[in-house]
Amino acid sequence: MTSEKLDSRLRGNDEHLTLIGGGLAGALLAILLARRGWSVDVYERRGDPRVEGYAGGRSINLALAERGLHALRQAGADDAVLKQAVMMRGRYVHPLHGEPGLQRYGRDDSEVIWSINRGELNLVLLDIAESHGARLHFDHALERVDFVDHVATFRHHAETVARPFHALVGADGAGSTLRAEMAKVRSLGERTEWLDHGYKELEIPPAADGGFRIEPNALHIWPRGHYMCIALPNDERTFTVTLFMPHAGAHPSFEQVQNGDEAMALFDAQFPDTLPLIPALRHDYEANPVGSLATLYLDRWHLGGQAVLLGDAAHAMVPFHGQGMNCAFEDCVALAEHLERTPSLAEAFAAFEAERKPNAEAIQKMALENYIEMRDKVDDAEFLLQRQLELALQERHPGRFVPHYAMVTFMRIPYAMALHRSEVQRDILVEATRGLVSLDGVDWAATDAAVLVKLEPLADA
Repeated sequence: MTSEKLDSRLRGNDEHLTLIGGGLAGALLAILLARRGWSVDVYERRGDPRVEGYAGGRSINLALAERGLHALRQAGADDAVLKQAVMMRGRYVHPLHGEPGLQRYGRDDSEVIWSINRGELNLVLLDIAESHGARLHFDHALERVDFVDHVATFRHHAETVARPFHALVGADGAGSTLRAEMAKVRSLGERTEWLDHGYKELEIPPAADGGFRIEPNALHIWPRGHYMCIALPNDERTFTVTLFMPHAGAHPSFEQVQNGDEAMALFDAQFPDTLPLIPALRHDYEANPVGSLATLYLDRWHLGGQAVLLGDAAHAMVPFHGQGMNCAFEDCVALAEHLERTPSLAEAFAAFEAERKPNAEAIQKMALENYIEMRDKVDDAEFLLQRQLELALQERHPGRFVPHYAMVTFMRIPYAMALHRSEVQRDILVEATRGLVSLDGVDWAATDAAVLVKLEPLADA
C-alpha cells in the first residue's frame, strides 16, 4: 500500500470504523484493519486488563486450531501467542472402568491443537492493536445507538459520553448491546436455543515439584453418558477442569448436586481418579457459579453499511468443538478482506454475511453434535471401530477421505463443506462397520468404491 493511500485512509471518514468490544475478536479485527490502513476506535465496557488485570468471568479454556492460527499469522501475533500455549495431541479418555488412553486428533504432531488462556491471549492482541495505531477506549459500555444521526452513546464511569461514528462493528459477545440496538431498527430474526446442560469450573493445581499432575499434552475427558468432565492444560502447569451436567431432571444434575459434600460424593463414585488431583474440589464447587450454554441464531447480521456483527455477537455456539474463537477469528479475516476489496461498506457487510453465515450455522450444528460424541461415544466400541476405519480410509484415499476432525480443525475449508462431507463419510463408516467387531470383516472393495463415487478430492488436503 502506498503512503498516499495510507494517508488518505487515515484522513477519510469513509475509512474509519468503530469497534464495539475489545475482547479477542475486537482486538484481532482492530489489528487486521489498522494494518490495512483503516482508522480504528475500539470501545470496551471493561477496564484495561493490562492495568487492572483480566476479569473475563466464567470461561472455558480456549482451543486454538489452524483457522485461528491463520488469523493470528495475518495479525503477526502467532509467535507471541504460541509461547503461552500448551500443545494438545488428542483426547486422553478416562473411562470409569478400564485403562485410560490417548486418542490422537491427527496423524502426528503436525496435527495438534493448542490450549490457551483467554486473558493472556487478549493482552497480547490489545498490545499489538495499540502498536498499529488502534485507539482503545476502556470503561466505555455502549448504552444506545442513534442510527439516524450516527451517534453512539457510552457510559464511561458515571458519565454519559456521545461519540459520532461512520460505521459500527459488533464484537461485543453473545449479550451484544449493539445487536439489541440494531434490532430496534430492523428485526434480525434473533433466536436463542438454550442447552439443558450447564457447566462448572474447577482446577487441578501443579504437582509438588511444580510440574503437571497428569499428561500435559492432551485434552482429558471423563465421559459418563449424559454428563462428563474435561481438563485442559495451562502454561502455569495447572489444568482447568470443567464439569458438564444437566441443569435438572436427569441424575446427576446441578439441581441435585448443590454443595461441596454432594460434589465429593459424585466425584468419588464417577470420577474417583480426579479426587487426589483436585484438592480444593469442595470449596471450588461451592464458590464457582454454574454457567449456561446456548446457541444464538440470527437471520441478518448487518444494517446496510451502518453496522455489522461478528463472532459470538452474531453466532454464539456451545464450546464442544473448540471452534468458537477460531470461527470468530475467521470472521475477522473475512470481514477485513471484504472491506479491502469491496467499494462500499454496505456491499462489504452483505458479502461478509453471505460468506460466513452458512459456515457459522454449520459449525454451530457440529458443536452440538460433538457434545454427544465427547460425553457418550469416545469410549464406545462401535465409535472406536469407525474411528479405526476412518484412519484406514484416510491412508487408502489421501485427499479424498479426510477425517471430520481434520477438516474442521487442521484445515480451513468452509465449515459448511466440512459438515456436508462429514455426513457423507459418516454414512460410509456406519455401513462398512455394521455388525462388525473389527476391521477384518470390512468389504474393502465396496467401501473403496463408495468413497470414490461419493467424495471428490479436496484441493486443500
